[in-house]
Amino acid sequence: MNARPVYSVTQINNYIKGMLDSDRVLTGVFIRGEISNYKVYPSGHHYFSLKDEGGAIRCVLFRREASSLRFRPQSGMMVVAYGRITVFPRDGAYQLYVSVLQPDGVGDLHVAFEQLKARLSAEGLFDLEHKKPLPKYPKRIALVTSPAGAAVRDMLRILGARWPMAEAYVVPCRVQGAEAPAEIAGAIAWVNAYRLADLIITGRGGGSMEDLWCFNDEGVARAIYASEIPVISAVGHEPDVTIADYVADLRAATPSNAAELAVPDQNEEYARLDYLKRRLAKAGGERLRQERIRLDRFSRCRALQDPMTWVQDRRVLLDYQRDRLTHALTAALGEDRERFARLAASLDALSPLKVLSRGYAIARGPLGVVRSVKDAAPGDELNLKVSDGDLSCTVNGRADSPGKGE
Repeated sequence: MNARPVYSVTQINNYIKGMLDSDRVLTGVFIRGEISNYKVYPSGHHYFSLKDEGGAIRCVLFRREASSLRFRPQSGMMVVAYGRITVFPRDGAYQLYVSVLQPDGVGDLHVAFEQLKARLSAEGLFDLEHKKPLPKYPKRIALVTSPAGAAVRDMLRILGARWPMAEAYVVPCRVQGAEAPAEIAGAIAWVNAYRLADLIITGRGGGSMEDLWCFNDEGVARAIYASEIPVISAVGHEPDVTIADYVADLRAATPSNAAELAVPDQNEEYARLDYLKRRLAKAGGERLRQERIRLDRFSRCRALQDPMTWVQDRRVLLDYQRDRLTHALTAALGEDRERFARLAASLDALSPLKVLSRGYAIARGPLGVVRSVKDAAPGDELNLKVSDGDLSCTVNGRADSPGKGE
């Protein structure tokens, strides 16, 4: 019989686990690969596989280590994972317990920045139609920044020199570190809640990407987007671009530039007012000169010198118009009278009574006016209309005109 000992499954798994745990290479190894089957469980633990063209290895990233991630891993992403390889005795399968995970080739901050930028852009937080116009002459300006930094001193100095009429309020908050995003977002919301200003400037001086990272926070971006008061973002130097710059109503290259953009220059405004004053004086003088010329022209007008002259001129014109009207009416009446006479003569010439005066008569029989010998028969009673009366006659006979037969 075989003298070698027989082990249980658990014993073998624990034995292999002990071997792997004692291997100096496997207790801290970097592995490059492509993430696949990435899942986040309700427990907060992240499970996925790293694969290349020749194989795959199972990985787990526990909730504590995952909380420090600055980007969101996704299937298909190339990463470099650091951790230890060991066996989970219950399953007998070895896997990589990841303690650090970062994108391959670029920093995790850059990936996190691009991921958040793409997501907020898709939601419309960067759209131009959401940008609010800045007040031209702000009365109160809230500076949401660190009260101890050089940036706030530069902004206060420039605001005081350019537009001392505006009141500047420093709303203190941290602008670096883990607590900074919540403080910045809270300060912006607080200024809006109490309407402390009509313009907000938030930002800080230059630094590394890690130093400026609080302005890449989603909570800060949404606080700027929700602000009813216009917001100028002034973070770092000209090359530094943060998520806050995309969401803000206006992006300034530096905090000093933000102060310059926030208010007009009083010297320029005084110069503009002086220019407008000169233009107004020139325009007023020219208008006064034109009115004086007009007044002088009126003063030489005969109607103003002797008002009755105008009345007399109107009277002469009235007499002239009356004579014209009388002449026109007389001529028209004469023409109408002549026309009436012509029409009366024409009508009289056509009158039957005019014919009767020349010795003619109109005969009427039982059937009406007798126009032919056929309209009357012997014995018929006729009425003859003559110029001065009527005659009653009886037809004694009838004879046709020569050349006309019945």
